[in-house]
Amino acid sequence: MEPFYLGVDVSKGYADFMILNSEKQPAVKGFQLDDTFDGHQSLYGMLDCFTAEHSDTILFAGMESTGGYENNWYKSLTEFQESFNIQTARLNPLGVMNNSKAELKKNITDKISAQNIAEYLIAHPEKVVYQQSNQLSGLRKHWGFIKMLTKHSTQLLNQLNTLIYTANPELLSYCQNGVPNWVLKLLVQYPCATNLKRAHAKTVAKIPYVSSQKAQQLVARAKSSVASSTDVTTEQLIVATARQILHLKKTIAEQTTQMIDECAIPEIDLLKTFPGISDLSAVGLFIEIQTIKRFADVKKLASFFGVHPVYKISGDSTGGFKMSKQGRKEPRKILYMITLSAIQCNPLIREIYQKHQKQGKNNMAVMGICMHKILRILYGMLKHNQPFNPQIDITNRVRSVRIKGDISVDNQSRRFQDYDQKAPVSRRQRKKRLERERSHSVGDTNSGITAPVPLPDIIANILP
Repeated sequence: MEPFYLGVDVSKGYADFMILNSEKQPAVKGFQLDDTFDGHQSLYGMLDCFTAEHSDTILFAGMESTGGYENNWYKSLTEFQESFNIQTARLNPLGVMNNSKAELKKNITDKISAQNIAEYLIAHPEKVVYQQSNQLSGLRKHWGFIKMLTKHSTQLLNQLNTLIYTANPELLSYCQNGVPNWVLKLLVQYPCATNLKRAHAKTVAKIPYVSSQKAQQLVARAKSSVASSTDVTTEQLIVATARQILHLKKTIAEQTTQMIDECAIPEIDLLKTFPGISDLSAVGLFIEIQTIKRFADVKKLASFFGVHPVYKISGDSTGGFKMSKQGRKEPRKILYMITLSAIQCNPLIREIYQKHQKQGKNNMAVMGICMHKILRILYGMLKHNQPFNPQIDITNRVRSVRIKGDISVDNQSRRFQDYDQKAPVSRRQRKKRLERERSHSVGDTNSGITAPVPLPDIIANILP
């Protein structure tokens, strides 16, 4: 059975197509179709003619994930498999781009992009998953809608803070950790300090979560306010913005509740057993991970989230470990918020956070370590279908330390020749070699490179 590869470069409203054989040679001259009923029918007719000429063949089709523009073409090609021997897959644009760079291609057009996609299917079949399930499409749309509303609400809050600063700056002392709902409702009735200073404390106290003492304090501060904006336009903008934010918050809460109620998925319930993962965070993680079977090991999962450590050193250069931050930002945002929560309510993560802080690491580096640890724990929970159990992680850390202690240090890259001090190396490299020689000549192993690894307090306490 002869394989052919169909590359589809999707644009808004149309797509370019290219069919290659296994030798990366065009089997059909590239063509372009509109994303309409006639365009999809033309694609069917073209594939019908192609399969008639190549009866004993299988067609592998691929297209990049482009934020939803590819869905119509993906759906049609999936339906075409009832008539043709065809398999379809969505591809990561990053992989296609890097494969194109490896081919040293300089020009980029829609036609060339379609060819690049087909060549990626040929070059990396092990990285392509065909006929991917689309059962999460509805959940993804719901999640995206909530994120869009949240982003819009944040933009309005930033604008409102600017307006409050000139209309009633004394209110900002109550908004250090966000603008509470009672402040928004207060602004709807009294948008400026000039309005609030004429109000009665008893009337202000009728607003939910505003006590009599707080109402008196608000009116008193308004009377001595340094506000500079007292015009009608500012009042109208504050009232409209506050009402819009309240409406968005209500809609977000309703949509979030509806989405969570519709997610009767065992994996989400399992994720929520980890202290620090809320209902919404569990849904977000599940949408990103989909199924743990996609990842051969925990390193693949860490790479997907972009939190795996990378280290670059070449020649005389010096380097250090840092988070790669490769891939999409959304998964890391979800994981970052989970980490912030876990540091507060999860003793295991809090202990790791405090331990690395005491070692002098900066806060963001410690956050990265905690994010990576949480991913490792979640991978084990999903892989073995077990709820969170901190004792499992403690046991694994003890076993890891014991294994590392039994392994002797051996530089495999220099197994055929030891370092030659007469080699014409740079001054920096010579210094490194001299330091290595001194460390090997130390008689006291406690001060040499074979010194035992210090055990963390939490592990040392449980060792026999």
